[in-house]
Amino acid sequence: MTDSASSKPNLGRFGSFGRGVTPQQAKEIESLGYGAVWVGGSPPAELAWVEPILEATSTLQVATGIVNIWTAAAKPVAESFHRIDKAYPGRFLLGIGVGHREAISEYRKPYDALVEYLDQLDELGVPANRRVVAALGPRVLELSAQRSAGAHPYLTTPEHTARARELMSPSAFLAPEHKVVLTTDAAQAREVGRRALDIYFNLANYRNSWKRLGFGEDEVVRPGSDRLIDAVVAYGTVDQIAARLNEHVAAGADHVPVQVLTKDENLVSALAELAGPLGLNRS
Repeated sequence: MTDSASSKPNLGRFGSFGRGVTPQQAKEIESLGYGAVWVGGSPPAELAWVEPILEATSTLQVATGIVNIWTAAAKPVAESFHRIDKAYPGRFLLGIGVGHREAISEYRKPYDALVEYLDQLDELGVPANRRVVAALGPRVLELSAQRSAGAHPYLTTPEHTARARELMSPSAFLAPEHKVVLTTDAAQAREVGRRALDIYFNLANYRNSWKRLGFGEDEVVRPGSDRLIDAVVAYGTVDQIAARLNEHVAAGADHVPVQVLTKDENLVSALAELAGPLGLNRS
């Protein structure tokens, strides 16, 4: 078990989440006052894209959201962690997770596989306070607090954040991702949100997570109810979006990775619109 009380990662209040970010974009995101960039998907164990981002910035943290334990073995991931941490001490946070049963042909019990992977990271010297675990359900949320800095939930709500905080204790790091669409047109926002969520309706872990939050079976299947889309995708004025994101903070989040559902070339300008309402200090 890690004592995260004195070593909780400090990524600032808000970060950017996306499938990829260029070093130049990262530099601009840092200048807006965001504390981290989270790179989604299941990147290969080499993590060769991390150093160029860190080289282009000075204080920005880089986090993986997430390295998939089924496709990236612990040993090369640990080697990558140590390489990055040696060059840029304390600026890389390793996010790991079990991925999805539907995508893996050789799939053991995910909880047991995750514990084994964390054991290997321990043996390979990856500090518990520089790693987080993708967690949705109570058992993995508790594990994330015990064996890592904390949890990185995905596609959840402030209500989930409040429950997670109760399970994890105040000393654990909690960084729930939340999607946003910069529009006041509800129909347009829901259309964009549904496109982004489309693949997740096929994944049992997300459907189960939403049902634990009180959504009905008919709401968590494609195309998803308006109520579900509105819960996991924030839209409206920038002040309304910022207020929604801050609900996670009020519920106990330490850091909120913001996934703007926009074209890659519009990412920085969208984050710039949100920076003021989020209270970020621009450089």
